[in-house]
Amino acid sequence: MTLTRKFCILRRVLRPRERETPMILTINPQNPQGRLIQRAVDILAKGGLVIYPTDTQYGLGCDLTQKKAVEKVYRLKKRDPKSPFSFVCSGLTDIAQYAKVSNFAYRTMKRLLPGPYTFILDATRLVPQLMLTRRQECGIRVPDHAIAQALVTALGRPVINTSAALDDQPPPTDPRDFEDLFKNQVDAIIDGGPVPGRPSTIISLIGDDPAVLREGAGPWPV
Repeated sequence: MTLTRKFCILRRVLRPRERETPMILTINPQNPQGRLIQRAVDILAKGGLVIYPTDTQYGLGCDLTQKKAVEKVYRLKKRDPKSPFSFVCSGLTDIAQYAKVSNFAYRTMKRLLPGPYTFILDATRLVPQLMLTRRQECGIRVPDHAIAQALVTALGRPVINTSAALDDQPPPTDPRDFEDLFKNQVDAIIDGGPVPGRPSTIISLIGDDPAVLREGAGPWPV
């Protein structure tokens, strides 16, 4: 190897790493392309962070079982771990694995899901401690959005759900604005077109005593 060749290799090694930008995946919100969903799923499965559309706002999420990824979301959102995030499940059967569902809760959720609601329920042991309140409760969503449902179905595990915003500001309305907002802090941004821009309605079903904790896009009572 010549001296010039050695110098070129050394220069590449010592060169500061350029800032990476998130992967942009433009996915059809009515008929999500399977190969593009799989690319996002591969990122989630490796502990990456993905911004994705729901029936309310764009969400920032990761694989529920990836502790380091969940911790990164907490840091990024500057969120107190005592106020855990909700997570997205694929349907009622999936919810029953992660929450204790009474007959009343089942009937209520069957009537309203998929939809713009977050339900607070007693958690099972499958929910990581980092995602539980002091009372061992969790928040669960099943958005009425094909991309969000395709993600969790293909991953086979729930995905963390928190608004894709920083410093308590509302998320941008244009998915492309997330690239400037998060820069190199997320791994992929799914452009699924516009979303309503209102948060979900949060309803506690603890003790079969419904209580609205936040009014949002989902009407209550119904």
